[in-house]
Amino acid sequence: MTLEACTDLVRTQDPDRFGTVLVARPQDRPALLTFYALNLEIARAPFQSNEPILAEMRLQWWIDRLAEMGTGKAPPLHDVLTPLWEAWGEDAGRIAPLAEARRHDCARQPFAAPEEVVAYVNDTAGRLMGLAAERLGVPAEAQGVVADQALGAGLTAWLRALPRLQPLRLGLDRQHPEDAVALARIARDALHRAARSRRLLPKQAAAALYPGPRVLQFLAAVLQGNINCFVETLEVTPFQRRASLARLALTGRWWR
Repeated sequence: MTLEACTDLVRTQDPDRFGTVLVARPQDRPALLTFYALNLEIARAPFQSNEPILAEMRLQWWIDRLAEMGTGKAPPLHDVLTPLWEAWGEDAGRIAPLAEARRHDCARQPFAAPEEVVAYVNDTAGRLMGLAAERLGVPAEAQGVVADQALGAGLTAWLRALPRLQPLRLGLDRQHPEDAVALARIARDALHRAARSRRLLPKQAAAALYPGPRVLQFLAAVLQGNINCFVETLEVTPFQRRASLARLALTGRWWR
């Protein structure tokens, strides 16, 4: 079991994060690749069965393996867990709460209010970016900046995915435009706070902090009422995606 399987998975299923890995220092890439590959696996585990109980059983398998790794027990040979163990060791146990947060997806219960979405994003996208940034050298006292960046990026990604989440009963239980606008405003404000405090973070953390392409443009469209997030999104062309990642690689500028 090698890093190649993780590399292929992230490259094909999460091209934006794969692009950020290429920006990272060579010594940091194995940790990021294995972490992002694991995130893909636990994110799709709840959707491998339409039965909530079976979906949760699949997710529980990942939670149990991560918990065991946290105690120093090596995982069984596996395309993702084996290279994750090699890169993270016992620290892999700290990833278990990220998988725990996905229990909500197994239940197929829509969110009743924007505040519930914020909590979910903090537990998923927030934990993901927080652990990646810590691995890249962000000190504990600057994790608040990372949390703001993760909240802004995570809410934006969630709003972009809303047309796909609604039919799965993973969106909002009421399609009120004002709820989407409230979430877009929270995301925009969080990104602005992170940008103002960017000097607290080391340069090498840029690879973990990339929010995705055309984030502020999308949020502005939502806030101006130009997009109904429940049924449409702002398309990103391949050129715009490549240009955004090239900007990150050339300048290290993760903020917008």
